[in-house]
Amino acid sequence: MISEDISILKLQEEDLPEPGDDEVQISVKACAVNFTDILMIQDKYQFKPPLPFAPGGELAGDVRAIGQNVSTLKVGDRVVTGTRYGGFSEAINVPARSVKAIPGSIAYEKAASYGTAYLTAYVALNIRGKLQAGETLLVHGATGGVGMAAVDLGKHMGAHVIATGGTDEKLSVVKSRGADHVINYTMEDGSLGGFRAKVKEFTDGNGADVIYDPVGGSVFDESMRCINWGGRILSIGFTSGVWPKAAVNHILIKQIAVIGVRAGEIGRRNPELGKRNSEALYKLLKDGAIDPYVCAGFPLEQAVDALKMLVDRKVIGKVVVTMNGYTF
Repeated sequence: MISEDISILKLQEEDLPEPGDDEVQISVKACAVNFTDILMIQDKYQFKPPLPFAPGGELAGDVRAIGQNVSTLKVGDRVVTGTRYGGFSEAINVPARSVKAIPGSIAYEKAASYGTAYLTAYVALNIRGKLQAGETLLVHGATGGVGMAAVDLGKHMGAHVIATGGTDEKLSVVKSRGADHVINYTMEDGSLGGFRAKVKEFTDGNGADVIYDPVGGSVFDESMRCINWGGRILSIGFTSGVWPKAAVNHILIKQIAVIGVRAGEIGRRNPELGKRNSEALYKLLKDGAIDPYVCAGFPLEQAVDALKMLVDRKVIGKVVVTMNGYTF
């Protein structure tokens, strides 16, 4: 049985074969840390990688070898890619079709950190939530990766953004990155809530038009009481550990919509739409319209510390593991 203690991770030397005909080999510079990495280590994720495996699914680096069928990339190209696992490595072979050039001079750690978080925000706000310029967007968990991405993207889309989080220190970063208002929703007893009155105050009593909720629990319950007529609550996840129950009478009276968001599932069920979403997001990165925030980086030898930082909820935005001497 696999231990739930992420400290069981250890460095191990492995021989890496030459890339296959349709693959490229990447010398990894930075790999983002995600909760899915932790779940895989603990054997709690639906996908079970073969043992032993290296965590890490979002990475950026330099091409150091190409397969004989690859013509779109060359050795030395700065690239970004996604994979299910294997990113906490000095080098990795991946299908060339999954690799994109890093736009301009964007740093490796930012390139490695935009994919999952911003895709979630893009699908939630643009595809599912239909956020419009001038609307008020309330982002819960705004100091985390997916929350900070939603704040960034919401401002780009022309929304008035209210951001909530658990500490004033973290929220000051979110405020500095464009949020119009920030609210610390941690109550004196340690529970989450207490933001309803502030949201009403910031919206002239109307409430938020779109609410982005990766937290669930009491945060969802209170969101139902500060949403505007005809508003949309986007259910992203349940980091609180509690699945809320929607009050159907509120849904009826306010004519609101509660909308589930699974960004990756949209791409699996509708590959063409998934491709368009990915391309639109890459263009936003290329154009400088979005700016991933990375708060810390750890060398590969300290990858467990990076994971623990996420477990302990000390991360603001994203944290990365760096390889091959890369620092930022």
